[in-house]
Amino acid sequence: QVQLVESGGGLVQAGGFLRLSCAASGLTVSSYQLAWIRRAPGQDRVVVGYISRGGGVTWYADSVRGRFTISRDNAKNALYLQMYSLNPEDTAVYYCAAGRRFYSSNAGDYEYWGQGTQVTVSS
Repeated sequence: QVQLVESGGGLVQAGGFLRLSCAASGLTVSSYQLAWIRRAPGQDRVVVGYISRGGGVTWYADSVRGRFTISRDNAKNALYLQMYSLNPEDTAVYYCAAGRRFYSSNAGDYEYWGQGTQVTVSS
């Protein structure tokens, strides 16, 4: 059974930092492109960043570029997201996701999702 489990979410003040982690089981993450996808209440899912299988290619949504850093550790079957300079607009549920469609910023192209972790940024 494929399972992706996020951790590290919480409440942080504007300007703060959080590091999200995702532990995968039931699949070998080195075979997948990995992404962090967020969904704010009443809004569509948005891929905020993705990373290629070997970690050599990363992409970020304009809204987070320069503030977020995505990384992976294939040996640990893990995915990470460092979030700096957080602002209230970053408040959302954050999901880690894996997919076979590479270099995609379309949330629908990711086959496996975690349960999500809540990130709340206060003013």
